[in-house]
Amino acid sequence: MSADAVSPPSRDEILALVRSQLAVILEIDADTIDENATFDDLGADSLALIELVEAIEEGLAERVAGFHIDDEDLEGLASVRSAVDYVATKLNAA
Repeated sequence: MSADAVSPPSRDEILALVRSQLAVILEIDADTIDENATFDDLGADSLALIELVEAIEEGLAERVAGFHIDDEDLEGLASVRSAVDYVATKLNAA
């Protein structure tokens, strides 16, 4: 790893990113988004989930080159926690 390499985000940073992006997409206060909430609980439909994935990929682009969430993995993302865990696991595997 080079001296100017940027470290991958922590789980807390990923959670903050997911919450802030969901808040924008769903037009709600990020502070009201509980980590245990399902996307159904939050009123997020499949389009909102796709927007969230794109926002996460964009939000991580500076720190993790080429980070991508595979379309076939979207079905497994049913809650804020599952999205955060998925991203954290994928980053740790990289």
